[in-house]
Amino acid sequence: MTNQNIAITIGVQEYEFLTPLKYAANDAKKMRDFLLDEADFDDVFYLSDNSPKINGASTRPTRSRLELVLEDEVKKLSLKTGDNLWFFFSGHGHRENNNIDYLIPIDGHSNVERSGISVDYIIQQLQKSGADNIVLILDACRNKSDGGKGGEGLGRQTEQEAREKGIVTIFSCSPNERSWELEELQQGVFTYALLEGLGSKGQKATAERLNEYLKYRVQELAQKEGKRQTPRIIADPIEKSHLILMPKYATKTDVSTLKIDAYRAQTNGDFNWAEQLWIRVLEVGLDLEAVKALQKIAVDRFRSQLVSTPQLDLGYFQNLPVSETQQPRSTEVLEGSNIQTSLQSQRKLEPNSQIKTKSQPKITIHTFATPKVNRKGEIISRSEGEAEVMIENLGNGVTLEMVKIPGGSFLMGSPETEAQRSDNEGPQHHVDVPEFWMGKYVVTQQQWQAIMGNDPSKFKGKNRPVERVSWNNATEFCQKLSKKTGRDYRLPSEAEWEYACRAGTTTPFYFGETITGELANYRASETYADEPKGEYREQTTPVGEFPPNAFGLYDMHGNVWEWCQDVVHSNYDGAPVDGSAWVNGGDSSGRVLRGGSWLNYPGWCRSASRGYYVSVVVVSSNFGFRLVSFPPRTPE
Repeated sequence: MTNQNIAITIGVQEYEFLTPLKYAANDAKKMRDFLLDEADFDDVFYLSDNSPKINGASTRPTRSRLELVLEDEVKKLSLKTGDNLWFFFSGHGHRENNNIDYLIPIDGHSNVERSGISVDYIIQQLQKSGADNIVLILDACRNKSDGGKGGEGLGRQTEQEAREKGIVTIFSCSPNERSWELEELQQGVFTYALLEGLGSKGQKATAERLNEYLKYRVQELAQKEGKRQTPRIIADPIEKSHLILMPKYATKTDVSTLKIDAYRAQTNGDFNWAEQLWIRVLEVGLDLEAVKALQKIAVDRFRSQLVSTPQLDLGYFQNLPVSETQQPRSTEVLEGSNIQTSLQSQRKLEPNSQIKTKSQPKITIHTFATPKVNRKGEIISRSEGEAEVMIENLGNGVTLEMVKIPGGSFLMGSPETEAQRSDNEGPQHHVDVPEFWMGKYVVTQQQWQAIMGNDPSKFKGKNRPVERVSWNNATEFCQKLSKKTGRDYRLPSEAEWEYACRAGTTTPFYFGETITGELANYRASETYADEPKGEYREQTTPVGEFPPNAFGLYDMHGNVWEWCQDVVHSNYDGAPVDGSAWVNGGDSSGRVLRGGSWLNYPGWCRSASRGYYVSVVVVSSNFGFRLVSFPPRTPE
C-alpha cells in the first residue's frame, strides 16, 4: 500500500527585527535532508534564509510566503487516509498575553499578534490537506524575543489544541524553558537529538519510544552548557503514541502494539481509526493480518448500512479483491503465487460473528528508558527496559494498561541516614513479594468515567489522574471494575506499592539520589539534595509525561498520592513480610497514601515515604489511586 509522505521544514535565522539565531537554518536543512534521504519522504517544502527558489519564486520564510504555502500549496496536496504530513519549525516562538501561541517568521517584529503566525492557524491549514496523520515539530523558544509584550513560553495553548485534534506534537522544551543551540554541534540541541532518535543511531520508530529517547538525550546535551531543556511529545489519544513514525526501524513489538490498538478500535466500531492503524501496519511491510482486517472493515461498514439498504448483497463485499499493498522492506521474499493462495484463504469472513461482551485482555511488550541522576540532578546514565503489559478494554475506546511485576524480595522502609525520613519508615525489614500486575499509570479520569459514570476531579483532562476520590470511592471502583471484566482488581498493599516503586533500587528515589522537575510533577521549586530548583506546576499533569521506573511504571513519584489497602500503623514493628496488606490492629478508620503529589515537597515523594494517614471518606485534589491485579495469563 503506497502512501504519500510530505513535509514542510522551516528555519528562521537572520531575523530582520529580532535577535538572530545561529543554527536554525542548518536545523531545517538537516531535517529536510533526513526526511528525503533516510525517511523516504516524497516531497519536502523547504523554507529558510537561503533556501533555493521553487519555480522562480522565493522561499524566504516571510509571513506572506508561509501563509501562501499553508493556504495554497497544502490544499493542492489532496492527501488521504494513510498519508503523512509533517511540519517542522526552527526559530522564535512566543505565547502572547492573548493566550495564543505564535511562530515568528523572518520579518516578525515586536508586535507578535500582528507579525506572527498563530499555531492554531497552522494546524487548521494542515488539516485541510486531507492527511490523517499530522506531525507538528516545534523547535522554538530559543531566546526571549526582543521587544514584544512579554508572555509565557510556547506550548500550553498548542498542547490543548493538539490534544483536542489528535495531532502528534513534539515540543523542543517545556513552557517557560528555552531551546538551546550548541556551537560544537552547529545545531540546536533538540533537532540534533531528534534526528539521532529517528535515525539509524536511535531507531526509535514510534512517538512513545522517541519521547523516552528525547527526554534523556536532550537534557544530556544541554547539561554540557549547564542548561536545562525538557522536550515533550503530546500524543492523544494514547494510541497515537504507538503510531509508527519511521517504518524502516519498526520492531515486532511496535507492530504488535499497533495491531492491538487497531483491533480495539475495530471492536469498538471506530472503523476510520481502525483503518488508519491497519494502514500504518502495512507501511512496515506486507501483512496478511492487516489485509484481512481491512477487508473486514469494508464488510462491517457495509453491514452498518443494511438497515437502510436491506436489499444489497453482503456476499459481494466478502469477495472483493485484495488491494495492492506495499512490498515488504525485509529481505524475505514472498512468491506471488503463495501470496495469492494465502490471501484467498484469509477471505473467509463470518457474516454472523458477534463480538464478545467480555473480551480477553491483550498482552504486549512495552519498551522504555529509565534515567539515573546524581545528587546534582544530572543524568549520569540510562537503562533500556521492557515490560509485559496487559491491556484491558473498558469500552468506548478506553483501555487500562497493567504491567507485570516480577516477584522478589526487597528491604522495605528507609535507613536512618536517609534525608528527611520519618520514624514511621522503620525499622527496615525484608519482604517477599509474589508476582502481580500493577497499573502502568494511576487511574485516569476517562477510566473512572467509563466505570463510575462521573468525574469528581478538580483538574480536568481525560488523561489526567482522577482525584478528589476517597479510599471508599477507590475500593468501589475496584469492585465495579472487577465485576465488569471478570478479573479481580484492588488497591495495592504498602509492600506491593513500595516494591513496585523501588523497582530494584535502594536510593531515596528510583531515579537515584534525588529528583528534578524534569523527572516528576511535585513542588520542584524546593530541593531535596544539590539539584537546581525547577517548575512548581501547581496542578496534576497527564499520566506518562515523565520517565518510568525500571519496571515500566509511571508517576510513582508525585502527581497524586496513591491509596493503599493498609490501615494506619505508627511503624513497621510486626508488619507482614509476605507482601500482604497490614489490616490488623492499628487505626482502621484511616488508610495509608503513598508517592507524594504535585503539591508536596520532594522529601514526601521518596520511595519509602509513608505520607499521610487519612480517613477513608476524605477527598482531595491530590489524592488518586493505582490498581493491582492477579489476572490469569491469556494466550494470544
